[in-house]
Amino acid sequence: MNVLVINCGSSSLKYQLINSESEEVLAKGLCERIGIDGSAIVHQPAGKDKITTEADMPNHTAAVQLVIEKLTDPEVGVIKTLDEIDAVGHRIVHGGEKFATSVVLDDEVLAVIEQCNDLAPLHNPANLIGINSCREIMPNVPMVGVFDTAFHQTMPKKAYLYGLPLSYYENYKVRRYGFHGTSHDFVSKRAAQILGKDIKDLKIIVCHLGNGASVSAVKYGESVDTSMGLTPLEGLIMGTRSGDLDPAIITFIAEKEGISAEEVINICNKKSGVLGLSGGVSSDFRDLAEAKAQGNEAAKTALETYAYRVAKYIGAYAAAMNGVDVIVFTAGVGENNAEARAEIGDYLGYLGTNIDSEKNKLRGEEVILSDEGAKVTTMVIPTNEELAIARETVRLVRA
Repeated sequence: MNVLVINCGSSSLKYQLINSESEEVLAKGLCERIGIDGSAIVHQPAGKDKITTEADMPNHTAAVQLVIEKLTDPEVGVIKTLDEIDAVGHRIVHGGEKFATSVVLDDEVLAVIEQCNDLAPLHNPANLIGINSCREIMPNVPMVGVFDTAFHQTMPKKAYLYGLPLSYYENYKVRRYGFHGTSHDFVSKRAAQILGKDIKDLKIIVCHLGNGASVSAVKYGESVDTSMGLTPLEGLIMGTRSGDLDPAIITFIAEKEGISAEEVINICNKKSGVLGLSGGVSSDFRDLAEAKAQGNEAAKTALETYAYRVAKYIGAYAAAMNGVDVIVFTAGVGENNAEARAEIGDYLGYLGTNIDSEKNKLRGEEVILSDEGAKVTTMVIPTNEELAIARETVRLVRA
């Protein structure tokens, strides 16, 4: 079965075509600047170089059509016709409390997803546009929605409720939802598989550390807590997001700067994190490491603060689960930044992680960082959200 995996943003569309039997990525790509001047598609067939083509994409339907054209192109395509796409799997950011698992998409389900738009106003509308565009072009192809929030729906009330009047939860569903669930699910299961153990016997902390970052506590295969909240703004310091802060700061800054609370939230989302802490050096950890090496004190402080915050969450989740067996690093920073892992690891000696400095130099591959016999196994596992979405899609379509 060939599964087309779609991940739509407000002005972008990422895609992969995956053969479910071999789990091989036949082709992947990115449509950029949809609805904006200078739009282009970057397409890469398996084993070949990327091909960038400027093309007019006034909307997501045009982008999906262009993806189909590239996939079926006689020269750069990997299938002959649209009929060779057997199913489409869509990443959907927010399913609220409505969806605790992936679902086959139909009109009724889409209406419920739309009700979650106010919980993720930047993401869900774009996800829905991508779904409707695919349905328009491929009306007879089954489609599945895989939710970032679904994996975390196993959290108990004590973990997801905020210390607010209960009516805000009852009336507006204000609670912790968590995100990156597809990644946390995939990585925790893969960790158990690598270790040859039943996930139902393991307490795992997954550190998804990218430009957006989150930590989750996975106890016996279920998420029992996670760092992101009602929105992806809560939790760790990230590339441009502030993470946890005193909510009174919002009105304090608004009054001091003469701006609206909404503008302060925008600053917290787009101009904060390590970008803000470094004095605007960069949100890219490679740039920050280079600046630190050149003596930039603000960049050094940003990296130290980031590592400290991650280590605090690891400690909190070890307490939440009354122990931890495995700590896993994943996503761009987690998989590739040995210095960040080392800085975080310096806080974890009390757990008995015994991280080997030579093993920690490896980048972008599965590796057990701990010495043999360590009390807590520390690992790096590259995440693969697209493959996880494809697997869920096949499971539901076949069912």
